[in-house]
Amino acid sequence: MPVKIRLQRHGKKGKPFYWVVAADARAKRDGKFLEKLGTYNPNTNPAQIDLDVDGSVKWLQNGAQPTDTAKRILSYKGVMLKHHLLGGVAKGALTEEEAQKKFEAWVEEKAGKVDAKKSDLEKAKEEAKAKALEAEKEINEKRMAAAAEAEAPAEEEVAEEAAPEAEAQAEEPAAETQEEEKKADA
Repeated sequence: MPVKIRLQRHGKKGKPFYWVVAADARAKRDGKFLEKLGTYNPNTNPAQIDLDVDGSVKWLQNGAQPTDTAKRILSYKGVMLKHHLLGGVAKGALTEEEAQKKFEAWVEEKAGKVDAKKSDLEKAKEEAKAKALEAEKEINEKRMAAAAEAEAPAEEEVAEEAAPEAEAQAEEPAAETQEEEKKADA
């Protein structure tokens, strides 16, 4: 029975979520499987991968063939490296301790890279948010300046309209006082 390590699709339309499984090559994609080895969620950045490294290595040593995508996922999590190192142990090129040390060093380095990527993504997100806030503030300032300009001519027009009326009102009492003086003189 040929065994493949492959992805089994779950999740809703447009939001895939995968199980990494060891399954008979003749079984349907989402059908019967022999063992669930982990999960893969490509919807997050970076993709979230939970994998049973030792179980995957066991299946590889027993002759299971990973599909292309599954092989990339296994390689990303270090399963292929561990399988390679255990092959070296079986041939006598390495000791078990040396192989374990090399694998642990690789895992720590990989974790550092993933953490760096997460922090870079977080920084980029914060910078984008700050830029958006600055742009919004600038737009609000322009709107306030435009509103102030629109109000200033309106106030001038009101003042200009009020000035002739005030002059006319000031002239009327002056004319009345002149008439009263003329009457008083007569």
